[in-house]
Amino acid sequence: MHQALLIPEVLLEIFSHVTEEPSDSSTGVTSLPRKSLAALATICKAFYEPAMDLLWSEIDISESMLGCITRLHPLKYRSGRLWNWLADVRPLSVDEAHQFLRHSARVRSLIMLSTRLLHLFSDIPVILYDFPRLMSLTISTKYLNFLLSQTLHHHHLATVNEDLQSIVTRFAALERLSIITPDTIDAVSTARALSRISDVVRLCKQLVTLSSPLFDWAAWKHISNLSTLTRVDVGDTVTDATPPSPLERDITNFSPFSNVTTLSFLLYGPAYAITVMQHSQFPSLKEFKIDVRFISSPEAEQLFRALSKCKACEILQKIVVYSSHHEYNDPQTNSLSYFLCFTQLRTLDLACFDFCINLDDDILLEAASAWPHMRNLEIEDSRLHHSLITFRGIFTMLRLCPQLDTLRISIDTTTVDIDPDVEPVQHTSLRILELKTSGHQIPNAGTVARIIFSYLPRINGVGGFIQNEWDEVNMHLKSLKDAAPHATGAASNT
Repeated sequence: MHQALLIPEVLLEIFSHVTEEPSDSSTGVTSLPRKSLAALATICKAFYEPAMDLLWSEIDISESMLGCITRLHPLKYRSGRLWNWLADVRPLSVDEAHQFLRHSARVRSLIMLSTRLLHLFSDIPVILYDFPRLMSLTISTKYLNFLLSQTLHHHHLATVNEDLQSIVTRFAALERLSIITPDTIDAVSTARALSRISDVVRLCKQLVTLSSPLFDWAAWKHISNLSTLTRVDVGDTVTDATPPSPLERDITNFSPFSNVTTLSFLLYGPAYAITVMQHSQFPSLKEFKIDVRFISSPEAEQLFRALSKCKACEILQKIVVYSSHHEYNDPQTNSLSYFLCFTQLRTLDLACFDFCINLDDDILLEAASAWPHMRNLEIEDSRLHHSLITFRGIFTMLRLCPQLDTLRISIDTTTVDIDPDVEPVQHTSLRILELKTSGHQIPNAGTVARIIFSYLPRINGVGGFIQNEWDEVNMHLKSLKDAAPHATGAASNT
């Protein structure tokens, strides 16, 4: 054997290519990469440690792992199926837990989502859940509630003991934490589990990414001081959890989230996100996303105003706001004006059904002047039947955004205010164009097609929000492209 293969770093680099094909433990079938690593570990002593480190570096505690328990192996593989065999299995003993976790020191990424296994661990002391090299944890709130039930209490830590110290040490070193609420969790269990999330978040001292249901303001205060933190995703897709009470007097403002570049919320309503944004600064923020079920115009303006004051004006590149239901209140100000300070904006997607942004040509041009780097602009406007955006406004805006790739916006198609015979200034970046109209037949379809053909050479068809509304325009556009000289040349070369 070559001497280079005796160097652990060299072997790890070679073996890492074996793991490029992702594993799927949910199928119950050992993947080819895992089989290959297991085989390498048995070839010689030099291969054993690096192969085993990679084999166990990312572990999903699922039914497929239970074959390593002597008692469970024949039960699991007797029928070749995974379903229903766990129902009458008694919990693991301490000795069996040691079998199950004998390689825990190798684990860097741990996934604990299969709640069908929860009862198997009911008799195991918390101290056995010891993963000293753990960097990434994805955990169901059911496991979270179980693991912490003996050591942590609501909003405060119990007296320090050996078990608690193990928990504290393990969580303190985590770099990636993802807490997930399972679809089958009941309301009581949800409330009990969510009450512990804030405690867990406050234990983490080196977080890089955090994905979690809602947590309290003390936890927000804690993570606002983490210089390692770069991404925060907060929300709950399963339950409409009640947000924490208003900010305590001693937490009037959070410390700056100095290195957070991505922030997203998935919520029932916007109040929680508004409170966070009103008391925070994100000087490094590049991406902001919020998805709420219900939002009113005053709430939207509060959110946009808070976002505009978060100290990210020269940094923020992507804003996405989505709401499936909106309580309509006609705002007194132009909501789009809150985004004009973001001079580096590349993506703006305001998909709020029935949301009124009060767009017209002048506002659109003012916005385009502020966003010279814009690449993806999507704006829903509730005033579908009397849009004030014209063809001239759109094509003037395009000249101000030379890098624009995608445009989805409403338009007034009743008049064509561009002369199709004037020498065009082509926009060569736009590839996707969707124009929302009142749903009526597009007048002057041939003229509109000529304008698009002349000004937008990469557009092969216009999409709409109502089926077939742009069909006639697209038919004319196809004819123009088919008849163009380059089309004949391109066809002869294929």
